[in-house]
Amino acid sequence: MLTEVQILIARIRAEWERLRYDEGGYSTEAVVVTALLAVLAIAVIAVIAIKVTQKANGINL
Repeated sequence: MLTEVQILIARIRAEWERLRYDEGGYSTEAVVVTALLAVLAIAVIAVIAIKVTQKANGINL
């Protein structure tokens, strides 16, 4: 009985250590935030491109 308890405790400790140091890649939250920032950057670039094009078209030669 004591050996079974010791084995169980050892397995729990090993699992605890694995979970404690396992990063498991990117979290869903990080992926969503990165995607939103990318979309925002694309939108800003599009607005700037439109403004520059309008300003260039307004130049009289």
